[in-house]
Amino acid sequence: MKKKLVPVIILGFAAALNVSAADAKANWDSLCAKCHGADGKGQTKIGQKLGVKDFTDAKVQAGIKDEEAIKSIKEGRKDQDGKTLMKAFDTLSDDEVKALVAYVRGLKA
Repeated sequence: MKKKLVPVIILGFAAALNVSAADAKANWDSLCAKCHGADGKGQTKIGQKLGVKDFTDAKVQAGIKDEEAIKSIKEGRKDQDGKTLMKAFDTLSDDEVKALVAYVRGLKA
């Protein structure tokens, strides 16, 4: 019985990880791609206007800490004058935010 249970457990964890990755991509596509672009380069009209970072650039990625990215997603970003640059996505769960940060890390070329 134990031998049959182990593969089932492993498949369950693998499925959960795939769902998380799929959810992160879906969240990226629906919440982030409008400004950051589907590819993460930020070459959209809005992205260029706001000066968003190119998440495919290894130097840009190295300059962003996970905690900073999590805070930006949860709280949004404002410029020095208080103008909203990125709205807060405070309805996302902690797991969804972490998965989204992992997705952004995967955009690095």
